[in-house]
Amino acid sequence: MVRATVTQLAACLRGLSIDGVDLVEPWGEDRLAPMGSGLVLVPWPNRIKDGLWLLDGREQQLDITEPGYSNASHGLLRNTGYTLVEHTGDAVTLSATVFPQHGWPFLLDTGVTYRLVDDGIEVTHRIRNDSSSAAPTAIGAHPYLKIGDVPTSDLVVTVAADTYFETDDQMIPVAEHSVDGTEFDLRGERRVAELNLNVGLGAVVREHGVSRHRVTAPDGRRVELWAGEEFGFLQVYTPTAFPTLSGPDLAIAIEPMTAPANAFNTGQGLRWLQPGEEWTATWGIRYILPPA
Repeated sequence: MVRATVTQLAACLRGLSIDGVDLVEPWGEDRLAPMGSGLVLVPWPNRIKDGLWLLDGREQQLDITEPGYSNASHGLLRNTGYTLVEHTGDAVTLSATVFPQHGWPFLLDTGVTYRLVDDGIEVTHRIRNDSSSAAPTAIGAHPYLKIGDVPTSDLVVTVAADTYFETDDQMIPVAEHSVDGTEFDLRGERRVAELNLNVGLGAVVREHGVSRHRVTAPDGRRVELWAGEEFGFLQVYTPTAFPTLSGPDLAIAIEPMTAPANAFNTGQGLRWLQPGEEWTATWGIRYILPPA
């Protein structure tokens, strides 16, 4: 049986399991999403340096939501309550409006559908620009992957990405390099216990328009994060003190993104939606058993 829990606040994926095996890090309903767990990241993922960007030559100052780095982080919906649009036995659709606000003079209608499938979940994001002018947009998600009670330190991770972003002391990209010969090359299996990462990755490798990244348990079970062609970037984050249900522990987030950090300033991966234009993007999580 496939089960998922989705919150009204920020439309977070708070739990996903198959036959009792957790595929993402669960967290209690009495707390906010820890370390961004399960968040929908709209209208930008990751960070905007100093919350500052230019629109037609005029400075736009977003609220600083990551004081430690003095950045605007993870979009404008992480503290928004979504509205239930539809709920069936295998799917739920939620919607939220991004209203004009500090540093953001646009109106967006957004939605997200979580649909259960036999081997996991499919997530479809929708954005429509209800403004009178073109609006910059990007999409991200923030799942922490796991495989039941297997310690995350025992998992190995494989990520299909050929470049990484060098960052400054605010975690803002300053250059993009090949992962060849670096600690950021995750294209072969790497033990999560050996990693200490909070890195943006690019040049995502796709087969038939889909990229695939995974964690694998010692017994061969895998949890795969797949993403459609819109998602050309990732953030991989391995905090050592994630507040799991059993206490602080190592965790791994593999975050699909349509644009990297600071895209409002660089334009990389950014999509400008015209008035009335709608955009959808899809990713998902699969549970794969080893051959019998």
